[in-house]
Amino acid sequence: MAASIYGKYDFVLVDGNRESDPWSKLKNYLDTGEYAYFGCTVMPGPQLRQAIPFTKKIREEYPHIITIWGGYFASNQYKVSLDSGYVDYIVNGIGDLAFPALLDALENTQDLRRINNLIFIDKGTLVKTHKITSIDMDSLPVLPYHELEKFYPIQSYFGKTHLGRKTTLYHSSFGCPFTCSFCGIVPIFEARWKGSSAERLYQDVKYLKDTYGVDSVEFCDNNFFVSEKRVRTFCELIEQDRIQWWGEARIDTLDKFSDDTLALMSRAGCRMIFLGAETGNEDTLKAIDKGGTQNAAQMIRFAERLGRFNIIPEYSFVLGFPAETQQQVMAMIDDDIEFIKKVKQANPATEIIMYVYSPVLTEGSDLYEKVKASGFVFPQKLEDWLAQEWKGFDLRKNPLTPWLRASMVDKIRNFEVVLNARFPTAQDVKLSSFQRKAISVLSKLRYRTNFFHFPLELKLLQRFWLRYRQPETEGATML
Repeated sequence: MAASIYGKYDFVLVDGNRESDPWSKLKNYLDTGEYAYFGCTVMPGPQLRQAIPFTKKIREEYPHIITIWGGYFASNQYKVSLDSGYVDYIVNGIGDLAFPALLDALENTQDLRRINNLIFIDKGTLVKTHKITSIDMDSLPVLPYHELEKFYPIQSYFGKTHLGRKTTLYHSSFGCPFTCSFCGIVPIFEARWKGSSAERLYQDVKYLKDTYGVDSVEFCDNNFFVSEKRVRTFCELIEQDRIQWWGEARIDTLDKFSDDTLALMSRAGCRMIFLGAETGNEDTLKAIDKGGTQNAAQMIRFAERLGRFNIIPEYSFVLGFPAETQQQVMAMIDDDIEFIKKVKQANPATEIIMYVYSPVLTEGSDLYEKVKASGFVFPQKLEDWLAQEWKGFDLRKNPLTPWLRASMVDKIRNFEVVLNARFPTAQDVKLSSFQRKAISVLSKLRYRTNFFHFPLELKLLQRFWLRYRQPETEGATML
């Protein structure tokens, strides 16, 4: 967002992750009287716990400040956000063009309805302007990394991970061409995908390497591997630069890549790929609008295939989808547990990420209609998202769904404990080989016999001795 207004408007950056007291930093800026707008990226999860109270305080103490929210939460939960009375405008989806256009319009009293990707209230009426879901990313300005240096040491954003000693994050595309009904980006990008060119992508990564010494990258695209041609060209360009990298893909899309392309990816530094497996039940895959050609046999086969190229598959599963009866829900959970074990048998190096299904506001989807029929409702007031139970919901730890019983969530979590002990994640660079071996041996019998009840000994070891971490909620290990 700084890049979109760089050279046009003065701005300051406040990183809520880097401040021990973010509100004091915001207040110090606002007390100068030099600022007219507060822009805030709002994602589900921990960001909400700062965004809501800080934005509310700004409205109370600085009523002249115009507040602008963006991010997945703001776009998907726009009604409750605007109804709060202290969020003035929402950038709906892509903001690289909408954000500067909004500032221009407000500064010059222009018609806001002509700006794409905005949601706001005008004279009591909710207004949603036309939404664009893709833009030419090569036309966007180069990110002004030197501006970040004015506020926070940029080197502090590069950390040691399983990929390298200086890992950075990079986002090279918008959206995904599929419509999975459990995915929060579907209402935003509406099955559209647009990526930067391989040449532009390489130039940016090369700049980070040459300027800051970056040796590894986590590509945070919703679907990095949509275009095999783009991936091949990027790999050909970066192969000699010794950059290790990670990205996200669909199994059925990547399975269409040739062996030659997968081998090239491996030589060019691809070490791990996050893949949405979701479930081994093909009826459920259809029910959640997974789309494509993904099936259970393909998932197992592809996990084994990636292993031949020394690329670690990272399969994510979502357990606890709704069903007609409690028995059916539990049976689906049991089936997925067995399927996960089959994946591990095919390729023990496969990383498994497990989530409990949490509803996403995908209006009109069959799955969301089923969720509403069950009695599930999202908070009706913005402040209600601050309640402790909704914090767990955001992290997919506490689903709050009527069809899931405590015994079901316990089974999922206990299996997760045993699985993570039997196969410690490669992403935790702090674990010694002895720790990995010890916890794996101690959990072997539980894993083999499906005895997942009360794994207290493993939980204690993971908490106090191993300091075991979960990539799905903690991200990359940064030291």
